[in-house]
Amino acid sequence: MRDDLAELTSLNRDYIDSVQHSDVKRFDEILADEFYCSNPDKSLVDRAAFLKQTAIPVSIRNLEAHDVKIRVMGDFAIIHAATRYTTADGQQGSGRYTDCWARQNGRWLAVSAHVSR
Repeated sequence: MRDDLAELTSLNRDYIDSVQHSDVKRFDEILADEFYCSNPDKSLVDRAAFLKQTAIPVSIRNLEAHDVKIRVMGDFAIIHAATRYTTADGQQGSGRYTDCWARQNGRWLAVSAHVSR
């Protein structure tokens, strides 16, 4: 379990960094084929649409996660966290997300995400 927590902690950092830097390549490595994301605008996107939207550079900066809670339940894990960021006009913003991960063929892959701001 300790190794799982360390790996999921690292994957969570990669996920946040990939959002900030529009890193489609890294997302392609860590998203399951059946991945879906509920966006802040209430849209639901599949993996292909998520990768397409990720390729568009974000206008926020200094994105960071805090209050991270990782729950491992066998081959399934849920990560809850809060975010802070700076908007394009210099305002401070915040949000929350919940990511679900499944161990598939020995690797942790994100299977779903829900983002709110």
